[in-house]
Amino acid sequence: MKRSILYSFYFILCFAIIFSCKDQRSSQSPNILLICIDDLRPELKSFGADYISSPHIDKLAESGVSFHRHYVNAPSCGPSRFTLLTGLYGPPSNQALFQRAKKITEGTEVVHPSMPEWFRSKGYTTISVGKVSHHPGGRGGKQWDDDTIIEMPNAWDKHLMPVGEWDHPRGMMHGLANGEKRIKASEMDVFQSTEGEDDIYPDGLITNEALQQIDELANDDTKPFFLAVGIIKPHLPFGAPKDYLDRYNGVQLPPIAHPEKPEGKTTWHRSGEFKQYNHWDKDANEDSDYADKLRRYYAACVSYADAQVGKILAELKRTGADKNTIVVLWGDHGWHLGEHGIWGKHSLFEESLLSPLIIHKPEMGHAGAATDAIVESIDIFPTLCELANVEKPQFVQGQSLLRIIEDPAEEGHAAIAYTGSARTIRTSTHRMTLHKDGFLELYDHTTQEKETKNIADQNSELVRQLKIELEDP
Repeated sequence: MKRSILYSFYFILCFAIIFSCKDQRSSQSPNILLICIDDLRPELKSFGADYISSPHIDKLAESGVSFHRHYVNAPSCGPSRFTLLTGLYGPPSNQALFQRAKKITEGTEVVHPSMPEWFRSKGYTTISVGKVSHHPGGRGGKQWDDDTIIEMPNAWDKHLMPVGEWDHPRGMMHGLANGEKRIKASEMDVFQSTEGEDDIYPDGLITNEALQQIDELANDDTKPFFLAVGIIKPHLPFGAPKDYLDRYNGVQLPPIAHPEKPEGKTTWHRSGEFKQYNHWDKDANEDSDYADKLRRYYAACVSYADAQVGKILAELKRTGADKNTIVVLWGDHGWHLGEHGIWGKHSLFEESLLSPLIIHKPEMGHAGAATDAIVESIDIFPTLCELANVEKPQFVQGQSLLRIIEDPAEEGHAAIAYTGSARTIRTSTHRMTLHKDGFLELYDHTTQEKETKNIADQNSELVRQLKIELEDP
């Protein structure tokens, strides 16, 4: 009898120790959910766009800190995602991560671990779903589905890309409803709205896979997880179920700010990616009704992407994993909707580089705060390390945002971005862009003209100081 009691006590004690250890691990190693949204400018109600329906992202903003002056480091998908995923400035090409992968494969030089690889080495299960790196699913080849060509070697335990009727990741990336994929861009409509459920468009499948992964990860008590989910819309072509477009019936859109093409040499871009689609012989810069229609379809895509975010966050909460999960929502760059006469990205103007960033941690202080501190995408890697109590690597070039999260009134730092032909630096008052041939653009954001009047010749001392910062970030 005494022995039986002793064994029972020992059994209970062992369980108490195990669960104590689990609780301690859980508190020290929070999960990470990174949600990447393609071509998302700060076109959200919580970021000041009152005409936009974005209730789920707005709810996340109410529980986190929103960075209203977050700038990406490149106005294109590939190089912007390079900086997010490596914590380093990199090549300006969409092939930036593949170029990095080639160096790893060839062993020609030391390549620092990527962010998911770093967390994986610290005991995390790392999974990506959808478009996290430049190619949805993270593979190369003609249709972006070749398992022998990996965009981010050593990064993911699983990198998943459901394709459904779209056949392959490339079909998903440029897909419209019910399996329509881009074969010849000029024959694909630039926008579309079809009756049906969310999964008649590609992001519905990505979201469904993300929900499955959250359910499985939440049931694994042995390791924390780093789950990255990449939503494609509002990337071109602008396609979303009709219910989302209907939200904008009768909604008054604000005028397009400074819609004229700039005079003289600037970082202006020809909107080639946008113009390649079928536009029914209409010109958005000449036809205000058509421009208004395009903006509504973009807004519909934002609301569609917002709905996918809502499903992901709801599943996180349903599993209980939300109590120990850091959530980051990040737009990979901005997008012009007619400003400067541009429809697209790829410029170094404000509209291409400004994108939403929200960081949430359970039981964080200042929940719902918005900060005007200038920050960069390159800062996210070291920030997540500090938030997750994970060793911060010495090689990252960004700065942790923890001090701003703890005090949103804190100041940020200048933000750098680049294309293949120019570099730019944004301070709290000015933007300076330096072209490879030496030509300068300088804009004063304290004036009404902002990025419509180049004042470079009037501020030689400021230009000199900014050049130093731009050359030595």
